[in-house]
Amino acid sequence: MLSLKPPFSPHSLSPSNNPFFSFKPLLKPYFSPPQKPHFTSIKSLLQYNRKPELAGTTPRVVVITSGKGGVGKTTTTANIGISLARHGFSVVAIDADVGLRNLDLLLGLENRVNYTALEVLNGDCRLDQALVRDKRWSHFELLCISKPRSKLPLGFGGKALIWLVDALKHRNEGSPDFIIIDCPAGIDAGFITAITPANEAILVTTPDITALRDADRVTGLLECDGIKDIKMIVNRVRTDMIQGEDMMSVLDVQEMLGLALLGVIPDDTEVIRSTNRGYPLVLNKPPTLAGLAFEQAAWRLVEQDSMTAVMVEEEPKKRGFFSFFGG
Repeated sequence: MLSLKPPFSPHSLSPSNNPFFSFKPLLKPYFSPPQKPHFTSIKSLLQYNRKPELAGTTPRVVVITSGKGGVGKTTTTANIGISLARHGFSVVAIDADVGLRNLDLLLGLENRVNYTALEVLNGDCRLDQALVRDKRWSHFELLCISKPRSKLPLGFGGKALIWLVDALKHRNEGSPDFIIIDCPAGIDAGFITAITPANEAILVTTPDITALRDADRVTGLLECDGIKDIKMIVNRVRTDMIQGEDMMSVLDVQEMLGLALLGVIPDDTEVIRSTNRGYPLVLNKPPTLAGLAFEQAAWRLVEQDSMTAVMVEEEPKKRGFFSFFGG
């Protein structure tokens, strides 16, 4: 008999409403509805009944990039950042996308951004005034580089962002555990600025050829900049299209890019709803498949772990009566 401790209950152990249920987001159907609840088959309860162990030296500066726009960098930043804060780690998310700032919208903090990093650099405000603390999770803070329609000075670049990161490391409130940088799309000056202070990278891609070409190019640039710890998140995965050979599998993506796999995020319509509400997926109750996948990716990021992709097993075709006659 498996002993359960609060806040776990027998009803919270089902895959549909347990936010810490460990499933294999590895191109197989994530949850096959069981005929009867088998509580003894849940092996992740003991693992996720503890706080993840932080690996590496703090603060860990992680840049989330992709190369191609629209693959889910900002969504990944918001959900992983909130997941880390829920685990008790202090997180500062920096929106380095100057021209198209969206991270504050996904977090529901757009009305609270009064000062940005430009005012800090110009001496118009203090750093703590530019940091926006989330009311839901006090461990999470947001720092925007600039306001919409504002022009950056020509001198703003990688050195200015390094100065901001160093200021976060030595502030009076203490150094955060994670500094997550939301990188803009492309490989121009904004990309170079965002990756300069980072020592880890999360590469977000989708299983299509255009995103993979850009991801391969970005991987080379990250390695040239000295970032060796690069992990990959494959977003918007649809198992039905993979089984129908209309989409590349995660195993194919991993073989093409040669990167460690941090997480696999299934395609979920709830992403649009959460974006419009300014409410990250990981806070949904009951949790969605994509929210659970982001939660597990954040867990692996904390412990510097990775996952393994597997081959999708094709479902056997049903044979009818006329199949005996070659039909």
